[in-house]
Amino acid sequence: MTETTVRTPPVPSTPTPAGVPAAGSGGISPLGLFTVLLGAALPLIDFFIVNVALPAIDTDLAAGPAMLELVVGGYGVAYSVLLVLGGRLGDMAGRRRLFLIGMAAFGATSLACGLAPTAWTLVGARVAQGAAAALMLPQVLATIQATTRGPRRARAMSLYGATAGLSMVAGQILGGVLVAADVAGSGWRSVFLVNVPVVLLGLVLAVRAVPETRSEHPASVDVPGTLLLGLTLVSLLLPLTEGRAAGWPLWTWLSLAVSPLAAVAFYLTERRADRLGRTPLVPPSLLRLVSLRRGLVMMVPFSIGFSGFMFVVAVALQQGLRMGPVPAGLALVPMALAFFAASLAGPRLVGRFGSRVVTAGGIIQAAGIGLLLVTVWRGWPDLGLAALAPGVAVAGLGQGLQLPVLMRLMLSDVPADRAGVGSGVMVTTQQSALALGVATVGSLFLALAAGSGMRDALAVTLLVQLGLIALTVLLSLRLPRVMG
Repeated sequence: MTETTVRTPPVPSTPTPAGVPAAGSGGISPLGLFTVLLGAALPLIDFFIVNVALPAIDTDLAAGPAMLELVVGGYGVAYSVLLVLGGRLGDMAGRRRLFLIGMAAFGATSLACGLAPTAWTLVGARVAQGAAAALMLPQVLATIQATTRGPRRARAMSLYGATAGLSMVAGQILGGVLVAADVAGSGWRSVFLVNVPVVLLGLVLAVRAVPETRSEHPASVDVPGTLLLGLTLVSLLLPLTEGRAAGWPLWTWLSLAVSPLAAVAFYLTERRADRLGRTPLVPPSLLRLVSLRRGLVMMVPFSIGFSGFMFVVAVALQQGLRMGPVPAGLALVPMALAFFAASLAGPRLVGRFGSRVVTAGGIIQAAGIGLLLVTVWRGWPDLGLAALAPGVAVAGLGQGLQLPVLMRLMLSDVPADRAGVGSGVMVTTQQSALALGVATVGSLFLALAAGSGMRDALAVTLLVQLGLIALTVLLSLRLPRVMG
């Protein structure tokens, strides 16, 4: 059964307390929108930029497989765990202020990553970088929600979705170019050092162009909820990230056993806080919004498949086809271009077809992955960029019709005074699923490659992604047809 017009009405807001700017009282300028979108791009670029730099990091720092997975996973875990808290802090202290603090911290930790003398130092700096990103990113969506209305919000949300998708693809392209360029002998370090001048520019622009907003009803930090959410995500993501490389020791299984118990405790704690009139970290009442709840469910398989694909392609092209970092990055250019074109067309298509654009995007993405699977199976190991381009481009076209529209849909009914919480919940779900995709699909690929070879391992993981896409297509049929 599909839903065509089911909408959950927004929670009514109360008058703004004295001294607190009303959410949306001042609109955001084009320069301000560009600045917050720059802040949205940086964390997502840095999640993927290291994929093509891992071989160089391994050679330079003698990192080993377990440490390399921590370089990727440590960032993702810290980022995921603290995102909702970052949204809450922005609601309380002011989103522009937290955006500036988070961006400055992101620049400082990027510098620390680029100067790291050892593998352990790099892991520590990456964890800190993920925490800084978690302060910055929730303020982007919350600011857009609080300073735009109607068609302006629709355009801004479409631009955000396009920025998010392009950043994930551009991260690997940029990483390959920077590693190969070896700017001033910096090698892999340049993938982190490049953030520093970008952050300095972003700080200058943010001071000038980003308006200050905050929640009309700022609430204190939900300490029990924060701790339990952190325990849930860490106990799930850390063993899945490290388990394969570490040989699945006892602690990984104990940690996985703790995760569902922590999740149940988190839900019960949040529900009790809601009933007592407190403000929980993730209000269960927010999840009663049909658009948000069903969009979150669909976001999980989409993001698992997306990040798993990006990681596997980076490894398969460099280690399986012996491509250098630049060709491995350039192989994704058709995906980036097709994604960008689809994201530009998305708002116009949504006006005519509603959320069925997401369903069509899933079908197109499946066709692209299927084409890529046939290409790999028939042409391996004599594959070049031209042979890979059609499948990659069609997959990117499908992704571009899904992600921007889905993000806009999920936040369409979230009231402005809860924009920080809603944004944090959405991005936490996305980021946790991205980290889960690298940990699960990536681990499956590496395990199969060791025994069956790169071609078979890549084929199996592409089949897994086709299964995930089929699930997203089915879930998309449950999305509300009309969006605000």
